[in-house]
Amino acid sequence: MSTDKKVAFITGGNRGIGLETARQLAQTGVEVVIGSRDRKKGEAEAAKLRGEGLRVDAIEFDITRQADYKKVYDYFDKKYGKLDILINNAGISKEGFANPLTPSTVPVPVLRETFDTNFFGTVELTQTLLPLIRKAPEGRIVNLSSILGSLTLHATPDSPIYNFKALAYNSSKTALNQFTVHLAYELRNTKIKVNSAHPGWVKTEMGTDAAPMEIPDGAKTSVQLATLPADGPTGGYFHMGQPLPW
Repeated sequence: MSTDKKVAFITGGNRGIGLETARQLAQTGVEVVIGSRDRKKGEAEAAKLRGEGLRVDAIEFDITRQADYKKVYDYFDKKYGKLDILINNAGISKEGFANPLTPSTVPVPVLRETFDTNFFGTVELTQTLLPLIRKAPEGRIVNLSSILGSLTLHATPDSPIYNFKALAYNSSKTALNQFTVHLAYELRNTKIKVNSAHPGWVKTEMGTDAAPMEIPDGAKTSVQLATLPADGPTGGYFHMGQPLPW
């Protein structure tokens, strides 16, 4: 089976920013598939969105489970024959930002677990699905980064993030930004665009109620980058359409 409609896959799409991204992207006419570690929860949220008249489905996907990558590839290959949009939304933070561990005390297992999800898993999934993205007329890859991945702002004493030093999370997002730059360079002569998104500090389980932004606003940057026109940017780092310093 194939479709002329654009098809998107959103990892970690059964709650928070990922779920709202699915809603907003589907509202543009894109057929959206959300990946959820808990299949029943993912299907329940997809059913709610279908109740809003949106074309949304869900599949079981755990970015820490390598066998799931091939299953996802086979799903999109058999059902659609392509993948137009990949939004690498899944991510974790094991440190907490109120009183984060210092670089001299953060346990190496925390670093490894954070990188396995936020960087290594994201890279491997993207590599796995890239052949399907190449089959789309104009592929889009969005990597959910964070302003906390900015080395420039972390090194600037008067920047808004200067005191938020959570080594495992921040460095995993810095590495993800490098992946964005390198992959965009590799694909520079294609119609595929690759960008990093900072959603903002959003009221989610990770962001806590102290965050100033609501979830609908937190999804906007991902949707913007997923629906870029042919003359849109690639290899960039954005929040609400504005570039961020690396």
